[in-house]
Amino acid sequence: MPRITALPKLEFTTEELSKLRKLAQSQTAPLREIQRAQIILGHQAGQPITTIAHTVGISRATIYKCLDKTLAMGVEAGLHDTYHTPKLPTIDLPAKQWIKSLACCKPKDLGYAAELWTLSQLAKHAQRYAVEAGYPCLARVVPSTIHAILREDHLQPHKIRYYLERRDPQFEEKMRVLHLVYQEIHAQLDAPAPADNSQKIMTISVDEKPGVQALKNTAPDRPPTKEHPAVGRDFEYQRDGTVSILAALDLLDGHIIAQVQDRHRSREFIQLLQAIDEYYPPACQLRLILDNHSAHISKETRGYLAQHPGRFIFIHTPTHGSWLNLVETLFSKMARTFLKGIRVTSKQELKQRILKGIAEINDEPVIHRWKKFDVFENMSTF
Repeated sequence: MPRITALPKLEFTTEELSKLRKLAQSQTAPLREIQRAQIILGHQAGQPITTIAHTVGISRATIYKCLDKTLAMGVEAGLHDTYHTPKLPTIDLPAKQWIKSLACCKPKDLGYAAELWTLSQLAKHAQRYAVEAGYPCLARVVPSTIHAILREDHLQPHKIRYYLERRDPQFEEKMRVLHLVYQEIHAQLDAPAPADNSQKIMTISVDEKPGVQALKNTAPDRPPTKEHPAVGRDFEYQRDGTVSILAALDLLDGHIIAQVQDRHRSREFIQLLQAIDEYYPPACQLRLILDNHSAHISKETRGYLAQHPGRFIFIHTPTHGSWLNLVETLFSKMARTFLKGIRVTSKQELKQRILKGIAEINDEPVIHRWKKFDVFENMSTF
């Protein structure tokens, strides 16, 4: 049988007792206050300390501390913590600045193998060299303290956030040219079609999508069922090589001229130019928007263009600015439709499926429009 405590009974007014009972059953009050109210009420009801500890779920030492404070200072003191002056910080500002300067260096520059800091490694380094650097207050620093110091300036040396360095000195000028071209395309799309249904200048967006994998299942897919509503697929697969999609998107009518090749060298690019040349009337001038891939500016390509003077106009996107090319939206559409989750039995089947998917798009062509003109208007932010 639990031993009855020797602490004297507590005496309460009706208001204090009502407040304690209401607080003990509260769903919104701080947990610490709820537990202390339950302790006080349990003792007032004559419960042993062990029973109170099991009921409330806290230690006997905490219960005695609460009851001693209540007996000495009253109910309010027992429910709340006594105000105290916080301990003065032992890590001064120069020591914190030293930690932050370490975080802004790479571990490899200080002789370690790692590329990025972890809080644990940074704490170990500080412990090892703090006294030597003149900051003895950091001799026993722990990772949680390192985290608190770095959080003051929102430093996260354990993370990487990628960015793209702008390396094209003519970036803004090339963007401005594309801006004018897309504005012209919008004007042509919004204007009535020519009476003879012809255009003197055709604008075509050209690019390649390399590395499309021919993946073969090692076990047949399972159809959806009531118990397993998604398609079932074995996680293992076999690779049968890759292909490249070379596509030319007409920005006026959405028609696609595409080829699927094993590689995308100058030879394959010239074959695409030949297909474009054959598709459009000889009287048209073909304005191609394309990136700075080596095949687009190679000696072989320049030789082909020299044989067709005045037929092609090349407008190059800025370096690392191929996202400005509208054909990228076409490749995105392919990835979200017929290329999504594709499995084939051979590379040849992959080529046929891709060409079939492009033919299906051409049956119901969609005109791709550039809508983010504010990107061009705010070029200084890039």
